[in-house]
Amino acid sequence: MADNTALTDNTGTGTAGERVPTVIADGVDIVYRVNGAAGGRGSATAALNRIVRRKKTEKAAGVRTVHAVKNVSFVAYKGEAIGLIGTNGSGKSTLLKAVAGLLPVENGRIYTDGQPSLLGVNAALMGDLTGERNVYLGGLAMGMTREQIRERYQEIVDFSGINEKGDFISLPMRTYSSGMGSRLRFSIAAAKDHDVLLIDEALATGDAKFRQRSAERIRAMREHAGTVFLVSHSNGSIRETCERVLWLERGELRMDGPTEEVLKEYEAFTEPKKKRPAAAKS
Repeated sequence: MADNTALTDNTGTGTAGERVPTVIADGVDIVYRVNGAAGGRGSATAALNRIVRRKKTEKAAGVRTVHAVKNVSFVAYKGEAIGLIGTNGSGKSTLLKAVAGLLPVENGRIYTDGQPSLLGVNAALMGDLTGERNVYLGGLAMGMTREQIRERYQEIVDFSGINEKGDFISLPMRTYSSGMGSRLRFSIAAAKDHDVLLIDEALATGDAKFRQRSAERIRAMREHAGTVFLVSHSNGSIRETCERVLWLERGELRMDGPTEEVLKEYEAFTEPKKKRPAAAKS
């Protein structure tokens, strides 16, 4: 599990010229366990019991393991915006959840300075509540006071852009498109400065204007807070937002470096092979 252990003197500065670490991943392995035929249906209690007793029961229960993240190490620093890229199933979202403290690690350790906040496109807001009520719900969940939310409410709504074509903020969120919901979630999260903000695909759902506003807001958050991680399949969003990229492939950290260098290698890796011309008929 991620350790919320202070890595600095809590002033956020450090000595002159020193880079201040905010997240350290040291040899991290993350393993999923899936019931086989003998496992039956799962539940939260059953899952906890399996973790506690797994070394004695896994073989008998027919548990299958999936090694989602393999020996990943990196250090993230205050003020950085770091992109996480990789093909589907490469472990990007899994790693973010572990940094946020939502998934246990099998081996290795994750250390964080401050409280990581995970923003995903499936972040839990209430579909039957209006957008307005969800602004308050999301703000309170991030630790904001009601007064702080009231002060920033209109800024959140304007930033999301969901009211540009009608009074959607007063409608239940279940009536929103997926893009509208994702924009509102990001706008709520962006209303607060975070020690470590973890964003999973949220910027891929908006139009060009919203992505530009989001990139500008992330730059502002980096100046006032700690570190931003962005998982995205959009290389454009990564280029607009991040100066450093971690490339995960099949759970392994394949490359860690400046954005353009890593994306150049990644795009060469993912570019479909050119089809050979069909043989001429005789």
